[in-house]
Amino acid sequence: MSILVAGGAGYIGSHMVARLIEKGESVVVVDNLSTGHKKAIDAKAKFYQGDVRDRDFLNHVFDTEDIDAVVHFAAFSVVPESMKKPLKYFDNNTGGMITLLETMVDYDVKKIVFSSTAATYGVPDSVPIKETDTQKPINPYGESKLMMETMMHWADVAYGVKFVPLRYFNVAGAKEDGSIGEDHGPESHLVPIILQVAQGKRDELKIFGTDYDTPDGTNVRDYVHVMDLADAHILALKYLSEGHDSRAFNLGSSTGFSNRQMVEAARDVTGKPIPTVDAPRRGGDPDTLVAESKDAREILGWKPRFDDVHEIIKTAWKWHETHPNGYEDR
Repeated sequence: MSILVAGGAGYIGSHMVARLIEKGESVVVVDNLSTGHKKAIDAKAKFYQGDVRDRDFLNHVFDTEDIDAVVHFAAFSVVPESMKKPLKYFDNNTGGMITLLETMVDYDVKKIVFSSTAATYGVPDSVPIKETDTQKPINPYGESKLMMETMMHWADVAYGVKFVPLRYFNVAGAKEDGSIGEDHGPESHLVPIILQVAQGKRDELKIFGTDYDTPDGTNVRDYVHVMDLADAHILALKYLSEGHDSRAFNLGSSTGFSNRQMVEAARDVTGKPIPTVDAPRRGGDPDTLVAESKDAREILGWKPRFDDVHEIIKTAWKWHETHPNGYEDR
């Protein structure tokens, strides 16, 4: 039996594949490589290039491989882009989920762990955010992920497809040996952009918005290491394999760091000046997103190893130093 990782060539997906391989699992990766990198996929995994919206493609994969469970990362995830191109997000994210669930139902695959997001909460009612808090997305990305959660709920009701959405906050870091890491084109995530400034590939870091309702006026986010995230997905698979009911879990450190604090931490790690410039707010960005992840720790047994943003940034910096041009270097 194999675990299918949709989007397994992407940043988080590739780290998930690496961890599953380390655990001795048989892994099948499907990815259209629109944002992922074939070089990021562990050589021991089977790879099929194609789109989760393509039913014929998925039928071929499920006919060929004996799939036991699915881990779903195949979604677009850039908030500002979603504000400008909402239909692109609904087409890929929600459309892809429909096709994937239909295929799972037809092939009697009843377990899926889903890469969800804190963006489903929108502007939180309180901080830290609990899984039971109201979900009111303020951008199409968050809305599409909430719709995907809703689809899985009704697939569970109708067909018994058990699911765990993992709502995580900001993901950062890289595999500790520096073999794989974060490489988007163009880059949109804060930590790699900061480190590109440290590398000299950018002149400065733009801080979008300095008048938020936070201690220093910049966005506050909860950061979790990508390998800790992979471990949580494995624990969620185990949770479903043990026959538990579907439910969502937040994943985070329960501690918030502002954009300015992240820059200071990166200066400490890299020893570089990392100049910044203030810029106007971007649409769709809440002031503060910090997770209450007690349930993941107590119910799943999740024990994240990286609880210091300096250590998270240190692993990312190792990747950037050894791969200054990303996967083009491999």
